[in-house]
Amino acid sequence: MFPFPSLVTALSLLVYLVLTINVGRARGKYKISPPATTGDPNFERVLRVQQNTLEQLIFFLPLLWLFSFYVSPLWGAAIGAVWLVGRILYAWGYYQAAEKRALGFAISSLSSMVLLAGAIVGIIIELFNSFKG
Repeated sequence: MFPFPSLVTALSLLVYLVLTINVGRARGKYKISPPATTGDPNFERVLRVQQNTLEQLIFFLPLLWLFSFYVSPLWGAAIGAVWLVGRILYAWGYYQAAEKRALGFAISSLSSMVLLAGAIVGIIIELFNSFKG
């Protein structure tokens, strides 16, 4: 059973949905008609938050599940929740100014690296145990 990583997955996708809606709202606010992706720097920051979060989700979600399966679903969810907080801080900071995105980016990146390292170690331990019999 993996209810905690499942919840973190669902909340991560919910945050991504909100960030995507924010892009649509920013298009109207800053008068940027599709398919344009440039114009007002405020719009461009909102768009970058959404795009970067999508880029990070592709890396984060498999790591969350590999870590949860091979190490611990509870610890995977806890680290995943830290990643999620980092993404929210990243968005809030970046919406204000590009320079304010660093803390959130660092938190989410470090969380992903912990998940990656843990998943690799967990998989290697599982492989060794499978050779033992």
